[in-house]
Amino acid sequence: MTARIGVVTFPGSLDDRDAARAVRIAGAEAVPLWHDDPNLHGVDAVVLPGGFSYGDYLRCGAIARFAPVMETIAAGARDGLPVLGICNGFQILCEAHLLPGALTRNQHLHFRNRDQWLRVESAGTAWTNAFQPGQEILVPVKNGEGRYVADQRTLDELEATGRVVVRYVYGNPNGSQRDIAGITNEAGNVVGLMPHPEHAVEALTGPSLDGLGFFTSILKHLLGAPA
Repeated sequence: MTARIGVVTFPGSLDDRDAARAVRIAGAEAVPLWHDDPNLHGVDAVVLPGGFSYGDYLRCGAIARFAPVMETIAAGARDGLPVLGICNGFQILCEAHLLPGALTRNQHLHFRNRDQWLRVESAGTAWTNAFQPGQEILVPVKNGEGRYVADQRTLDELEATGRVVVRYVYGNPNGSQRDIAGITNEAGNVVGLMPHPEHAVEALTGPSLDGLGFFTSILKHLLGAPA
């Protein structure tokens, strides 16, 4: 059986094709999903890609959160559907209250586009089981509103329950609290991260192949295949 991974396109998405390519390189079928269509067409998991959904009006991800497809995704996520939100996708997951906290303007008020080292803090999610805890990976980051913030109680809870998935090391590109680059929900099926693993899956274009682990992880989760 070939896993079918849906990749949503919103108006303003610009990394949906990259995400679909990463899905295919990992060995799954990439299924395009349209923001205005609530039908998920039987996919096994969903990727919310980076970009500027609906032009980032109001707040990043604030309008996309109400897209018809998101109603179905949110319901599915609460029932265990694996969902990965990358950059703008992470913002959408927070706006949809599938993940806690918010992504705000970078602390230094500048857009950051660079290769970034991360430390994998949790390998127990549907999207990170191909990694080892403590493993350092190199993937690109590109955002202007990537600073993760939450109240202290939420931050303490994320730390105490092992829900910080990846953390910035050797420099924090946006001022995220506690160097948090990505988090998961309690069940481990919903993961959001600001860096772009889909841009680190090929030697020709990426700084590494480290991003591929997010996409092989979901295959291992779904199919029990070795990552």
